[in-house]
Amino acid sequence: MNNIMAVILAGGKGARLDPLTRDRAKPAVPFGGQYRIIDFTLSNCLNSGIGKIVMLTQYKSMSLEKHVNLGWRRFFRHEFGEFLDVLPPQQRIDESWYLGTADAVYQNIYVLERERPDYVVILAGDHIYKMDYASMVDFHIRHDAELTVGTLRVPRAECRHFGIIEVDAASRIVGFEEKPIAGRTIPGDDQHCLASMGIYVFSARFLYEQLLADAVRQDSSHDFGKNIIPSIVDTHRVYEFRFRGKTDDEDAYWRDVGTLDSFYQANMDLVSVTPQLNLYESSWPIRTFQPNYPPPKFVFGSRDDSVDRRGEALDSIVCPGSIISGGDVRRSILGPSVRINSFAQVEDSILFDGVQIGRHARVRRAIIDKGVIIQGADEVGYDHDADRRRGYTVTEEGIVVIPKAGHRDDAPRDMGQ
Repeated sequence: MNNIMAVILAGGKGARLDPLTRDRAKPAVPFGGQYRIIDFTLSNCLNSGIGKIVMLTQYKSMSLEKHVNLGWRRFFRHEFGEFLDVLPPQQRIDESWYLGTADAVYQNIYVLERERPDYVVILAGDHIYKMDYASMVDFHIRHDAELTVGTLRVPRAECRHFGIIEVDAASRIVGFEEKPIAGRTIPGDDQHCLASMGIYVFSARFLYEQLLADAVRQDSSHDFGKNIIPSIVDTHRVYEFRFRGKTDDEDAYWRDVGTLDSFYQANMDLVSVTPQLNLYESSWPIRTFQPNYPPPKFVFGSRDDSVDRRGEALDSIVCPGSIISGGDVRRSILGPSVRINSFAQVEDSILFDGVQIGRHARVRRAIIDKGVIIQGADEVGYDHDADRRRGYTVTEEGIVVIPKAGHRDDAPRDMGQ
């Protein structure tokens, strides 16, 4: 894989994930307790044998860059030509910020030319999935393709959210439409469309040619999906690589956690008995930054005189450093160093790093950002009008989201056991 280079687009605002993205880029949002969203794309690269990676950032990138510096650089051996470089906009070509996905790569084309790869894998840094990119590159080479687009089946009703692809019997792309109202369905399956995953394998020289041609077009949005792909499907060898599950008939797990409700549901998928996304699969590890926290702790459950004061968590993920001190946690994800105090109840919720839940407090169907303190006897998720009056976000599906600034400044340091 030495002749392959990956470019990860990680600069989106993630506005639909506000307030979780008020202080961080979307790829830096915590996921699954101890991970960040970006960890899945980076782990896919590492597990696929790709050791030359540039990550293009733009908005609120400090948290993302810090996470990469602390947790990821140790996996790359510079003496063997491996690297993970984080590149903010440098305005080498233009004074503007990135205008689109293609423009982001174009403004950093000098990095690709310097490394001289034969193939360039372009990836989004804000999706949750596990995929072997080496298989897609191999498909690209075997078909003598100039561009290969990663695809997956989506329900017909969701076509308006994706670039929709039309293919022939040989997997060659013959049509591409960006976010149509009613996209073409898969032949023989009128309930599904074939959607682009935003994953592309380009032959490097062909990529340079297309980026240079697109850069001078005044009517272009400088985007791969909107401009470059539709302009070449009739004249060049463009193929689709189907992302499948363990069998050809099974859809693989892939989630675009672009909204608060989809983010919440993707996290909740992990606490099911047999989740589609298996974080415990040793053959395909998801790596991340691992702070030196002690193991999670559950207290008071073994004392005869404290039957009603038992620290327990059922159907939940509890990360290192957390203490459940006589509280009750069900179907939830607790990030590192979370504290659940006595008689507190947490249900169907996601708690980021350092959250504290006070004595007798109740939390239901909530996402609580880092460091927030819920006072003793407070309730979250039981009265949405009251939640809104406090300044919390309530989604269409009734998920309460509390931002990092949502805690009270006068909260006591010692919340009690």
